[in-house]
Amino acid sequence: MRGLTTAQADDLRQALRTAERRSGLRFGVFLGEPAGGRRHFAERLHAALGDEADNAVVVLVDVKGRGLEIVTGEKARRRLSDGACRLTAMSMATTFSAGDLVGGLLYGIASLGEQASARR
Repeated sequence: MRGLTTAQADDLRQALRTAERRSGLRFGVFLGEPAGGRRHFAERLHAALGDEADNAVVVLVDVKGRGLEIVTGEKARRRLSDGACRLTAMSMATTFSAGDLVGGLLYGIASLGEQASARR
């Protein structure tokens, strides 16, 4: 993952695997500058998951543009409400603003995974 140390990328991969194992959902993270609007780009990334999209969650972080999007598939949305995603995004943004990109991502992925597993 571009812009992260090897240890940070490993921690992020482990967090994704843990969230997937606990929740049964597919999680993906994009760090970088989106082509076009953030939301539109995040939705395109999500759609690119094909058959897995219904059970997937994509977290897009535009570090340069200071933006965050969380996109959920139809089945994932039944377990992760818009409100839950919004609260998680706010907590992530607070951590990002303190200069801790990786900490915010790790928190967000764990939080979304836990919330989804509670409604499994």
